[in-house]
Amino acid sequence: MEQDRLYQDPDLADFYDVENAWSADRDSCRSLAEGCASVLDLGCGTGWLAATLAAEAERTVFGVDPAGAMLDIARARPGGNRVTWVQGDGRSVRLGRRFDLVVLTGHAFQVFLTPGDQLEALRTIAAHLAPDGRFIFDSRNPAIEEWREWTPEASARRIDHPRFGAVDAWNDVEHDPDTGIVTYGTYYRIVADGRLLSSRSRIAFPPRAQLEALIGEAGLAIDTWLGDWTGAPWTPGSRDHIPLGRLPRS
Repeated sequence: MEQDRLYQDPDLADFYDVENAWSADRDSCRSLAEGCASVLDLGCGTGWLAATLAAEAERTVFGVDPAGAMLDIARARPGGNRVTWVQGDGRSVRLGRRFDLVVLTGHAFQVFLTPGDQLEALRTIAAHLAPDGRFIFDSRNPAIEEWREWTPEASARRIDHPRFGAVDAWNDVEHDPDTGIVTYGTYYRIVADGRLLSSRSRIAFPPRAQLEALIGEAGLAIDTWLGDWTGAPWTPGSRDHIPLGRLPRS
C-alpha cells in the first residue's frame, strides 16, 4: 500500500483536525466503549477519539496508524500520554493482546484497495477481539457515488488554520469504473504566501455483499448493519455500510 502524503506530510497532517470536527462516529464509538476495559482504535489518525476514550474511564486504549506524522499529533494532544500509540499497518499489525472493542472510523477501511487487503485488515480485527468483544467500522456505499461531490467547484472552501491563517482548499477526483478505485486530490493554498500543499489519495468503495463475504471469511460475525452513525438501520440508499459485530458465538 502506497504511503499517502495527506497523512505522512506533517504540514498536510496538521489540517486533519481542522477539517474533521468531532462527529457522530466518535459519539457512537464513545457510547459503545461504555463498560469496556480495553479499546483498540485501528487507523487512529491524530488520536482524538483514542485520547478521549482513555481519559473518560480506567481503560486501556491502543491507537494504531501507519502515518508517523499523524501519530506525532496524537502523542502531543491532551490525554495522549494515556494511550499506547503504535505505528503499524492495519493489515499486518499484531499487538499480542485482545480488546473489548475494536473501532476503525473515518472511512479508514477504504484505504485497503483490494479484497485481499480488506481481508487482511478484517483478520487483524479478528485477531485482536476478546471472546465477547465487539467491532465496528465504516465504508461509504458505492451506490451513492459520493465522489461526485469532490469536484473543485463543489469542494471549494476557505479554512481558518491556527498556524497558517486563511487557506483556500479544494479537491479533484477521478473514478475508475473497472476497479471502483477513486483517486482524489487535496489542495491547500496558504493565502499569506501563496504556498500550495497537495496530495493524491486512493480509496476503494467495496459493495456490501463483498464486505459481508470478507467479514465471514475473516472469522467474524455481524450482529447488525447500520446505515449511518446515528444508529439508523442500513438500507440500499444509506450513505454508509457500518457493520457492528463480534467473534462468532460457539
